[in-house]
Amino acid sequence: MLALCCGCAVPGGEDGERMPGAPTGVTAEAGSATSVHVMWNALAGVGSYEVYRGTTKVDDVPDSAHMLDVVRLTPSTAYVFTVRARDEEGRLGPPSREVRATTPAAVAADRSAPTAPGGATGRAAGSRAVQLSWTAATDDRKVVSYDILQGGVKIHSVGGAQTATVVTGLRPGTRYSFTVRARDAADNLSPAGAAVRLTTAPGGDEGRDTAPADFRLTTHRADGAYYLDLAWVPPRVDGVVTEYQIQLDGRPATSLVWGGTPPRDKATHSFYAGREAGAGHRVRLRARLPDGTWGAFSAERAVTTGSGGR
Repeated sequence: MLALCCGCAVPGGEDGERMPGAPTGVTAEAGSATSVHVMWNALAGVGSYEVYRGTTKVDDVPDSAHMLDVVRLTPSTAYVFTVRARDEEGRLGPPSREVRATTPAAVAADRSAPTAPGGATGRAAGSRAVQLSWTAATDDRKVVSYDILQGGVKIHSVGGAQTATVVTGLRPGTRYSFTVRARDAADNLSPAGAAVRLTTAPGGDEGRDTAPADFRLTTHRADGAYYLDLAWVPPRVDGVVTEYQIQLDGRPATSLVWGGTPPRDKATHSFYAGREAGAGHRVRLRARLPDGTWGAFSAERAVTTGSGGR
């Protein structure tokens, strides 16, 4: 389901002030037989987050983070998680959509850690993001997840079948060191792989690799009016992109917010452009990344109502 909004704020109480909105892009993935990694998109103007397992609050998370490892869980068990945001005034926003994860079965007497992930490489994706990849670790049972560390501090986790990720929310012109460790169902942790040292690009480049790709713009006529038809491939970032900003003729036109399951391979949207034939329009769009920052704009496309498009 797709929603249109301008600002996407949630009304507050009787004083007319706005409460935080529900966190978007919430995901949950088992990190071991007794832990689940929960992640969400950052929100602006938030003082902290609350993570819930079912109806039970499991932890408070500061506004600078948008992830939590929920530990001391039961193996082979399905769990439901939600996240709520609390603003700096203490107002608690609505819960996010529910996400589910099932912990794998525990393996008796498994004391063998996975091998270290190998072949780690990376590259800067503009000034605020980097792309990392590595070769899979091996384990006598199964690798369940990988921890990504920045300067020795865990900043993220991905599933055991994944061997690449994008780290966003970085500072321009800054040198970083990343390592990857593998984890099995018994929480045995591998040695860290070789460090990948990368420097983000200087200046205000938001990172071209964070832009929607293969953007296409066409127009069609229906019921005497013209519509602009957009199609694009969402940026390949680790996490879920749920919000886009569309810029029409050099100015912000609207925001698109997906509920349910946002598209990962191809996204489309159509909106009203008026009844005049021969009107020219320029359109580009950008995505709000899982860390709450805006990615780079797509290429700008132009179209004239009553014609095709490009």
